[in-house]
Amino acid sequence: MARGQLRVYLGAAPGVGKTYAMLSEARRRYERGTDVVVGYVETHDRPRTEALLDGLEIVPRRSLAYRGAEFTELDVAAVIERAPAVVLVDELAHTNVPGSVHAKRWQDVEEIRDAGIDVISTVNVQHLESVNDVVEQITGVAQRETVPDEVVRRADQVELVDMAPEALRRRMAHGNIYRPEKVDAALSNYFRVGNLTALRELALLWLAGKVDDQLDRYRADHGIGGTWEARERIVVALTGGPEGDALLRRATRIAARSKGADLLAVHVARGDGLAGARPGDLARQRQTVEGLGGTYHQVVGDDVPKALLDFARGANATQLVLGVSRRGRFAQLLRPGVGVTTTARSGSIDVHMVTHDEARRGVASRGHGQGLSPSRRLTGFLLAAAGLPLLTLGLLEARPAISLPSDILFYLAAVVAIALVGGMWPAMFTAFAGFLLLNWYFTPPVHRFTVAAEENLMALAVFVLVGIGVSVVVDRAARRSREALRLGAEAEVLSTLAGDVLRGEHALDAVLGRLRETFGLVSVTLLERPSAEEDWRIVATVGGRPCGTPGDGDAEIPVGDDLTLAVRGRPMPAGDRRVLEAFAVQAAGALRQQRLRAEAERARPLEAADRMRTALLNAVSHDLRTPLASAKAAVDSLTGTSIAWTDEERAELLDTARLSLERLDRLVANLLDMSRLQAGVLGIASRPLALDEVVPRALDDLGGGEVSVKLGTDLPEVAADPALLERVLVNLIANAVRHSPPGEPVLITAGAIQDRVELRIADRGAGIPPGERERAFLPFQRLGDRDNHTGVGLGLALARGLTEAMDGELIPEDTPGGGLTMIVSLPVYRKERETP
Repeated sequence: MARGQLRVYLGAAPGVGKTYAMLSEARRRYERGTDVVVGYVETHDRPRTEALLDGLEIVPRRSLAYRGAEFTELDVAAVIERAPAVVLVDELAHTNVPGSVHAKRWQDVEEIRDAGIDVISTVNVQHLESVNDVVEQITGVAQRETVPDEVVRRADQVELVDMAPEALRRRMAHGNIYRPEKVDAALSNYFRVGNLTALRELALLWLAGKVDDQLDRYRADHGIGGTWEARERIVVALTGGPEGDALLRRATRIAARSKGADLLAVHVARGDGLAGARPGDLARQRQTVEGLGGTYHQVVGDDVPKALLDFARGANATQLVLGVSRRGRFAQLLRPGVGVTTTARSGSIDVHMVTHDEARRGVASRGHGQGLSPSRRLTGFLLAAAGLPLLTLGLLEARPAISLPSDILFYLAAVVAIALVGGMWPAMFTAFAGFLLLNWYFTPPVHRFTVAAEENLMALAVFVLVGIGVSVVVDRAARRSREALRLGAEAEVLSTLAGDVLRGEHALDAVLGRLRETFGLVSVTLLERPSAEEDWRIVATVGGRPCGTPGDGDAEIPVGDDLTLAVRGRPMPAGDRRVLEAFAVQAAGALRQQRLRAEAERARPLEAADRMRTALLNAVSHDLRTPLASAKAAVDSLTGTSIAWTDEERAELLDTARLSLERLDRLVANLLDMSRLQAGVLGIASRPLALDEVVPRALDDLGGGEVSVKLGTDLPEVAADPALLERVLVNLIANAVRHSPPGEPVLITAGAIQDRVELRIADRGAGIPPGERERAFLPFQRLGDRDNHTGVGLGLALARGLTEAMDGELIPEDTPGGGLTMIVSLPVYRKERETP
């Protein structure tokens, strides 16, 4: 059975018309004869939206009881049993009521699609996991309900429901989105023009990324290798050299001229030994690229222009930024550089050649292309094959003005020149070929391979010996130079590793990534086998396809009995093992540190619990003893017969006993509630509740203090437990009164913002520094003996715990002009709320 398709209507903010568009599409399909049913649609009491439901079959919802209230959710089983062609499921990011089959509605949708039913759904951009934190920074509102981006990216169709911010605000002002009493607060907070513009841009950019993925898949499926300039992509080639910063700045300016352009940096690593660039320089340039908002990539290839263009075409790049060659003019005449070759092969990709301070200063002696590389040997042989005939013709034309000794010197010069270019074997070929040419054309008798005079034979023999000697010396010098370069590269890599150790940079993925970049490998994998009877398992890997066992890689480095580092990409020469072993040791150390940190994190709750028990004993030993002692003293005095108390004195003693026992009762209640909260067994009975009912009761329980209440008359009811909310307010108001200076009353205000009500309790005390606010909410913060009215420090901790148990938030912020404001944010009561 084929899996059902998913169509998602994406919006930038509530009210843009996602549900309306979904229902309009459903009606179009219904009128064409498609079997369409409504699984879950939230109309928000909007008449035009409700009108679209007329005539559509609605699958009854499933009722669930939670915390004393009834909620309805999508009935997945009923939808699958009904088996329609298409089902409408609104609000893809919705969190289901506990007790549902799945925690999230998008999981319900996946099950329905598995049954072969097509689904049409809706989601706002602020509910996408990847941009959730960005939305909170923009709007200041945390979104609790999120959906993984991949769920929406895998949708068969994603359609943007767009609306200009000004038009959306007009809809809001006309009452087409929220009820009239909530419009002013919404327009001045979440629905500001700046917020809506930023959310709209986020939605457009996210959808552009999905469209980009679809285009890449289409080009790959149809084998399209050419560049489609649907979007500007700028690729900058980095060598790790000092010119890289100039190239990155230029590429960034080019990308900035095209809105939405992508910046990609690529380094082509050669496949022969250590990478030619300094690892530290490449790492720095990588950080620069990522800081500019681009991405860094590394590919392996001996043909740099081909590898560079293959990457650019694979990324559908439109522009390529290269640096002007650092090689001198003479070297460029002998062999065109990477820039010239890339430009000639670029086709439809625009190539920018950027000049820089290092241009034509010569290439630094790095990498393994220097010394006796195959290309230099080939060049030497070609020079010998072309140069010796030309030299012979020239010397023949100059006879008889030039004698045999001069001819020998010219040929010896050719041997030395070719030795410098191509090394030993081209030079030895030149020496033997020169011996034959000198014997045939210039040594009497000519045109015969014989030598008449002994001195001529000796001269030719010396020529051959000198040529061989020069070849060997040049070859040894080249080998020593290559070894020195290699050792220098190894030393630099090891120095970088040592620097990482000293700076404390032990992230396992970073170590493996540095190894992969240094040697230009395809993948690097750290494997572990705790015992010989168990199979190898992957601990960490970077790059392409990982190695499942040490034998899968091209090289392996054991680290102890249970760890092995396996690399894939090319065979590693013996000279590289020293550096590989250093990386392997650091990777093992990074793994140990990672596991130690994990152990420390696991031990942290035990440590916190131990501290809490200790603090509880310290605090309770004083705070239980004080009211008990006061009550006992008062009762003993009343029951004693040695003193005759007056009525006033007896009443005062009774009042002292009553107040002490009330304080003891509050303390025990707080301790019990905190223990229930931590155990997760606190019962919550939420119901519609007006704040002007619970605030006066909290003030009556408080029994005193300067408090000013300004709640307003048009506040919606909140969903809360009356007893628990009263406890929260008593604790918060008491704390505010205690810290307010005389003559400065505590101010209590409230207001509605979107689907929540915020109750603010503001004092004019010293406040709490921002860095200490979270610590103030930890239980038992008042350690040791204090005054008799301080308590055990459970007030704020208990207030936050009870508030969050009612699906609310307790947020501290500064009072304008000085002091602390505690904000109790509670959800507005609805018969069918979005979140439990």
